Amino acid sequence: MKKALLPLFLLFSVVIAAQPGHEIKVTFKPFKNQYIYLGHYFGKTYPIIDSAMLDENSQAVFKGDQRLQGGIYLVGYPSKAGFFEILVDQNQHFSVIADTATLNQNGLKFENSPDNNLFIDYQKHMNSKGKRISELQAELKATEDQKESTRISDELNKLDSEITAYRDELIKENAGSILSTLLITMREPKLTGNLKNLQTKTDSLEAYNYYKQHYWDGVNFWDGRLAYTPFFEEKLDKYMNQLIVPHPDSVINEIDWMMAYASVSSEMTRFLLIKFVNRYLNQKYMWEDAVFVHLFEKYFANKKYDWLNEKGEKTITDRAYSLMANIMGTPAADIYLPDTSGKQISLYEQVADYIVVVFWDPTCGHCREVLPKLDSFYRAKWKDVGLKMFAVAKETDGTKKNWTDFIHEHNLQDWTHVYYSKEADKERIGSGIPGYSQLYDVLSFPTLYLLDKEKRIVAKKLAYEQLDEVLQLKLKKQ
Repeated sequence: MKKALLPLFLLFSVVIAAQPGHEIKVTFKPFKNQYIYLGHYFGKTYPIIDSAMLDENSQAVFKGDQRLQGGIYLVGYPSKAGFFEILVDQNQHFSVIADTATLNQNGLKFENSPDNNLFIDYQKHMNSKGKRISELQAELKATEDQKESTRISDELNKLDSEITAYRDELIKENAGSILSTLLITMREPKLTGNLKNLQTKTDSLEAYNYYKQHYWDGVNFWDGRLAYTPFFEEKLDKYMNQLIVPHPDSVINEIDWMMAYASVSSEMTRFLLIKFVNRYLNQKYMWEDAVFVHLFEKYFANKKYDWLNEKGEKTITDRAYSLMANIMGTPAADIYLPDTSGKQISLYEQVADYIVVVFWDPTCGHCREVLPKLDSFYRAKWKDVGLKMFAVAKETDGTKKNWTDFIHEHNLQDWTHVYYSKEADKERIGSGIPGYSQLYDVLSFPTLYLLDKEKRIVAKKLAYEQLDEVLQLKLKKQ
């Protein structure tokens, strides 16, 4: 059985509805006297929620006093080496008969489950059409005759139209059903006319706007059933990755729009918050820090969820606090530490058009490799444009001598160097003041920041080559 787990710090729960419970009778041949399992999709994961023992007649019952959240459920083999799918929606008292010998041929049989019978009919219809499409595609690939190629293409287009019409009619005749909801979720906007035959940039922009505006047509974010499918997360990923402008304001607006509708459903709220928290917990791009901080402030700071355990809550809170002090475009926290002579030096006392702040560890092998290269870059390109280097050496397993020896060995005399001892770090934290590692979200060494003359964060956590690209863009704009 394909198996995936939710992130360790997030717990899952089942929505409770004030209606009669569920009773799903399963006959699963040829298994006897073995446990089978009931799970469901939760985006790309497959949490197991129940198990039941098959008797001598290969029969078992999944039963409970609470109704299940509607969605696509999975009945897992005793060995967990596979599963078959069933739909669960309004009617949660039904029977299913399965046999491993016929499962691959849509061999499931249901009693008292119109939703599942409709689903089987749909699968049979689509399998038939799919088989014909595969045959035609093979013929099209093999033929070199233009006339025959046109004939095959016309038949493929006809089949595509027939499938679309079939799905549209099924949706219309079964409005509100779980199958109808699934088909609407899988549907994508179709471009027609000028929008389909793009000629200019204006056409492309109009096509993009049309596609984005109609992407969620018919999809209700308050429908908790969507969370229990694999289709919705795929659709969501495509929307966020391909259709949203990569800017914190754009992403935040989309998240808030979705969450406003999802708030009606506890399961959709849970699904989306888990999705977005895990996506932005560790940022792919510098600007995503603002997205995570927004998630925390609006949806977690003053709210409790029964599906979020203490460890998960602490992880989210700690990460948010680490990011709050160094959001892109905001002033960086001041650093006040001793230099090689013991004199206290302040970051904010440094006067320069740009400052590169380097957090490093004198005993870190990667740091010992990168810092000399960073210095070469500084001497060759950055020094002449009025940039200064401010290096914070974090004490770990080494000593101050390791620090000063490295500075002298590699002639890093043009830099401003300060030393962040274990004692200084302990003193700050003991006084209730965030340590510099937290203020600058230092998770690895070396960590680089680029600040402007007002000490605002221009770039962070980039390789020095990438940081240089950002700097050159800034200089060109000036």
